[in-house]
Amino acid sequence: MNKNNNNVFLTKEGLENLKKELKTLIETKRPDIAKRIKEAREMGDISENSEYDAARQEQSFVEGRIEELEEIVKNAKVSEPKKRDCIDVGCKVTVHIDGNEESFHIVGAMEANPLEKKISHDSPLGSALLGKKVGDKIEVDVPIGKLTYTIIKIEY
Repeated sequence: MNKNNNNVFLTKEGLENLKKELKTLIETKRPDIAKRIKEAREMGDISENSEYDAARQEQSFVEGRIEELEEIVKNAKVSEPKKRDCIDVGCKVTVHIDGNEESFHIVGAMEANPLEKKISHDSPLGSALLGKKVGDKIEVDVPIGKLTYTIIKIEY
């Protein structure tokens, strides 16, 4: 999150996914755990009841995640790329690097997933790409040195 304010930048798709997760936790997971805790209590002595302990631990995790998601959704700022010629959060970008083409989806930090080629706008590459146009070249420091990326396509 940005230290200056509580805004969390997300794509529209990312926000919808977080809202679905929140709904599932509240409407399905929370009642299921409450039922497990009730059933474990009915077994008698809870001091040595591993099912009770496991359910309480899961309840703690779920309640923490619900609280986290509610805060994120409350402070979400949906970044919809404006139809213009430069890169912004939500854009899909194709770059030329070391003789290869790579495509990335620039997303908010909460949505980043390098395995799905979703990179955060806060990452070294993501922040270097923001505001750039087709044809621009950027250099990014990576563990193996500096890599030069040439922007060849921007999709909104």
